[in-house]
Amino acid sequence: MPLSLTRALEAVLAGEDLTALRRATARLIEVYRSGAAPAEPVLGDPVSAAAYAAYRMPATYAAVSLALRLGLQADPGSLTGVRSMVDLGGGTGAAAWAVADELDELESVTVLDRSEAALATGRRVAAHGRTALASARWTRTLVRPGMDVPRADLVTVSYLLGELDPALQVAAVQAAASASRSVLVVEPGTPRGFGAVLAARDHLVAGGWHVLAPCPQPGPCPVAARPDDWCHFAARLDRTALHRRLKGAERGHEDEKLSVVLAVREPVTTPDGRVLRRPRLRKGMVQLEVCRADGSVGTDTVTRRDGVAYRAARGAGWGSGVSSSGGAGS
Repeated sequence: MPLSLTRALEAVLAGEDLTALRRATARLIEVYRSGAAPAEPVLGDPVSAAAYAAYRMPATYAAVSLALRLGLQADPGSLTGVRSMVDLGGGTGAAAWAVADELDELESVTVLDRSEAALATGRRVAAHGRTALASARWTRTLVRPGMDVPRADLVTVSYLLGELDPALQVAAVQAAASASRSVLVVEPGTPRGFGAVLAARDHLVAGGWHVLAPCPQPGPCPVAARPDDWCHFAARLDRTALHRRLKGAERGHEDEKLSVVLAVREPVTTPDGRVLRRPRLRKGMVQLEVCRADGSVGTDTVTRRDGVAYRAARGAGWGSGVSSSGGAGS
């Protein structure tokens, strides 16, 4: 997480009752871990919104940043000219912070959410951020069939679909697609989160959109066809002192698991494959679990005899693109 966001959160949350924040954090963790769509608004009061900002903004920021980098690695010019964004269901605006840091041309931000408390907290945090964040518009909006979303170069839908019933999930994706030339959907890297992302991907592809990341091809997802498997990645983030206190955690970092689809209206360049798991390194050999451009998924083994490809494979990570020669990018 950037120092700017860390300092912004510290400035806004200074003086908050730590005991109240801990209780609110524990309640939020229980709600989100249940895997069920909440029956009532999760961020219905200022304390819950503050706790959410402290414990979830860093993870959401890391996830959205990783998703954008996957797209930029595949086609560096694909997100050129993104000067405006809408963060649909954006809560306290973590996705907007990530976009502002990853896409330097961003000038205009609109955050839409049903929680007045979350929007108010997000506005206070954003006042400490870049100009695009400090001047953002924060608007209370309910996701509903046929809803209109302000036009923008990019619409992010992060950690929203899991809070909606299936019909409203479709409405959110349709609204995002109708308002923009690029759409980013991020959900937890769980079977349920992957299912929501896969449905969004299918909807976008059926509408003629092009998948920029993470998929190397627009056809049926080969991972979805495998039993007890789902496509997800991991974004590592450092925990702040407050983050550790609220979660009762000791480690200085955590891995945020995410499922994602980033799609654009114009044709794009995609890698020949994508590494789906952490590479397995053996003496003189690297094994990569790869989703391939031909619509298959499986293990590629690269040995020292493969020279350049072997060196590239040793430098590969979870989420790296793979070339047809067997090499992998960062």
